[in-house]
Amino acid sequence: MNPLPLRKVPGEKSQKYLKLSGVYEPSASLDQVPLVWDHAERVWVTDVDGNRYLDFTSGVLVTNLGHSHPALVKAVQEQAERLMNCYSFPTVERVTLAESLVKSLPSNLDRVFLLSTGAEATEAATRIAKRYTGKHEVLAFYGAFHGRTYGAMSLAGSASTRRKFGPSVPGGVIAPYAYCYRCIYDKKFPECQYYCIQVLDRIVASSSTDDLGTVIVEPYQGTAGFVYPPDGWLKELEKWARERELVLIVDEVQSGFGRTGRLYAIEWEDVHPQMLCLGKGLGSGVASSAVAAESKILDCMAPGELSSTWGGNPLACAASLAVLQVMKDDKLPENAERVGKVLKAALKEVQKRQPCLGDVRGRGLVIGLEFVDPQDRYTPAPQLTKKITLKAAERGLLLGKLGLYGNVIRVAPPLVITEEEALLGVQIMESSITEALK
Repeated sequence: MNPLPLRKVPGEKSQKYLKLSGVYEPSASLDQVPLVWDHAERVWVTDVDGNRYLDFTSGVLVTNLGHSHPALVKAVQEQAERLMNCYSFPTVERVTLAESLVKSLPSNLDRVFLLSTGAEATEAATRIAKRYTGKHEVLAFYGAFHGRTYGAMSLAGSASTRRKFGPSVPGGVIAPYAYCYRCIYDKKFPECQYYCIQVLDRIVASSSTDDLGTVIVEPYQGTAGFVYPPDGWLKELEKWARERELVLIVDEVQSGFGRTGRLYAIEWEDVHPQMLCLGKGLGSGVASSAVAAESKILDCMAPGELSSTWGGNPLACAASLAVLQVMKDDKLPENAERVGKVLKAALKEVQKRQPCLGDVRGRGLVIGLEFVDPQDRYTPAPQLTKKITLKAAERGLLLGKLGLYGNVIRVAPPLVITEEEALLGVQIMESSITEALK
């Protein structure tokens, strides 16, 4: 596949709409490459100027099926003609989705509560856990992102989420995550023997009021920079939580639905949380989320205590059912694992040639590239990272940046991507790195 032609970013029409956006929208909501999307299909996005881009963002890990998948479009169109919303009443679509989700999950998770956003799911999960345990404290981790609502924000370990909003909701106990590239304890795996789990008791003893009942964790940290813990870490955390009779909530809003090469990331280590938060890829472009849990936990809530205006609406349920069917029929988790291995290997080769690429980490089609000072190969380089994303857009590749220091590029294309398209993206990325360094 030949490299794509250079283009001006932003183009003339994009500039027009970006200017309007600057007038009518808050700048706080916009921090991406300056172009305006018009339409998209599979892994290709076309902007309002007619420029075509290979999408390595999946619209922030949402469009796992690829853009405008025919089966998803058909399901939404047909449902929109019949029924779009009916607050809290059962529908065929809602009941069928609940059944399908439960059958796709570990056997202990036998009920689902349907919602609309990831933040709704994490808020609901922690609220239910507090009722069930009778304890108000929740252990979360540095770098965590569980949403931007107030309760979810209070369980985040990221300064960009919490700063200057005043006191957080009480009860958050925050501990270091397993960020091996920048280990806060200056240790190396596997010699450390999961040291960051060994010290959890000391952290809890020092920070808790002896009212800890819950742990919430991401299988990998998305917003922190696609930070992956070492193999076995999540299983060790599950063991630690169970030994202390704590409810374990795993937040798979980002990692679920094939993204890591399994339908759910917990499958990699056979982890069985008591609650699982789902979102993003569940609707693949349509707002849909859920909390899956053990019956004994959900039974602590009385009828009517759990509700959501848009949660479980027929349109979202029809879309989610189509997503689950396409995942199975097209073997998208398997494709994510296969293409992801090729993609990661190619990026590792780029790392050998580019000293500014400090770390390449990930699994399946969710890979983080951490850019650093090419001299010491460690100091975060956020300005270089930003320049690389712009150069890549000029060459036809859409990348997103994130991370605790703003120096990580996320590589997360839709799960329908081919090896050829993935390697084209790597080719464009390396030429963009070289250009950005000049």
